[in-house]
Amino acid sequence: MAERQAEMEENGDVPAREDDDESDGEEDERLLAWMVNDDIDDEEDEEVEDEQPCESFELDTPAERSGHIAVVDRNIMYVWGGYKNAENHRFADLYLPRNEIWTYNMESGVWTKNVASGNLHTSMSGSCGVCVDGVLYLFGGHHASGNTNRIYRLPLRAPNLVWEEMRDLKGLPPSCKDKLGCWVQKNRLIFFGGYGYAPQGCHQGTFHYDESSSLVWDSPERGWNNHIHILDLETLTWSQPITTGDTPSPRAAHACATVGNRGYVFGGRFKNFRLNDLYYIDLDTWEWHEINVPQHGPVGRSWHSFTPVSPDHIFLFGGFTTERETLSDAWLYRVSKNEWKPFNHSHMENPRLWHTACCGPDGEVFVFGGCANNLLAHSRAAHSNKLLVFNVQPKSLVRFCMETILQHRERLSSYWDCLPKHLLHSLKQRMSHVNTLGS
Repeated sequence: MAERQAEMEENGDVPAREDDDESDGEEDERLLAWMVNDDIDDEEDEEVEDEQPCESFELDTPAERSGHIAVVDRNIMYVWGGYKNAENHRFADLYLPRNEIWTYNMESGVWTKNVASGNLHTSMSGSCGVCVDGVLYLFGGHHASGNTNRIYRLPLRAPNLVWEEMRDLKGLPPSCKDKLGCWVQKNRLIFFGGYGYAPQGCHQGTFHYDESSSLVWDSPERGWNNHIHILDLETLTWSQPITTGDTPSPRAAHACATVGNRGYVFGGRFKNFRLNDLYYIDLDTWEWHEINVPQHGPVGRSWHSFTPVSPDHIFLFGGFTTERETLSDAWLYRVSKNEWKPFNHSHMENPRLWHTACCGPDGEVFVFGGCANNLLAHSRAAHSNKLLVFNVQPKSLVRFCMETILQHRERLSSYWDCLPKHLLHSLKQRMSHVNTLGS
């Protein structure tokens, strides 16, 4: 059910039954083929087996996917999870293998497949991933038995990739959910919003029940929330702040960005609407602020990306509108001037939703995967494994020199040994990419 169960979720962006006049029952066999009993207690005690067939995957490039996560450590982008179309006609969607992690070297342009071990309990989509000091943290998501609130860590700089579930954490954890956002500040992971099960216990914030979630057989009631949960990585303790100010509505499939001591959030889905509101919360005082931008800005959307590219700019790309249009527009939000500006680019023919976007070391934004058509339609989803690169910031002088040397490598290669070792290494990595182009 990977994601026609998105179906039920973009509610966090719930796929399939978003038409007001359309019954969920019409998804019947495609969706119910993936349905298994959502038993939250059992899921906490036992490993969840992926209820899906086995398929082979690409050896030299990642499979097409949506709902995955991607993070950057140094000059390497790490991609995990998500789902794709199943080749077996009995299944609509197929989760990607849980032990498979793809890396993309931003210098050489080379993809590498890695196999991780450890106790990651299942494949998922809609999880929240973030990298802090060379460690990937993975929270929540949706799997074949429903939502989860488990959290894992994966040290990326260790000799071997080994998932570790973070157990015995103190405090009240977030509810089971997916399609949430995260800010990072002062060794704290700060999670916001999402779509999933009603919280158990006393949680600060609002949970709004999604009436359509009750139409799914044997499924616990689900909805949107605007909860904030903090995980302190030093004390390994969950907590919730007492917030003030103009609190945003519950939402999911929104996008978050950290700039200084501010946590920004743009858009997302709430009920039947995809929003274009912009907020930030002061991560020291926990005061919310709604930002009113004077000029015209982006339309409302969910399943988009919102990526900090400098201390003063956040890059917005793609998403999905209330009218179910998959977007390819890009915008830059300038913090100091409180203004949106359209960003012209060469990828207008590549709309994307539920993709990932990572900022590289040379001021580029790397957008990977996502869906290029209406994910909630009954037609086959156009998942992608294409990498779109946006030059958001001017290239550095070193980058220009590297590209010039490669362009004239036949004339200049005899002088390469005169370069400092780190530049020579970088040049050879880029050269290896040039040598494999077209193959």
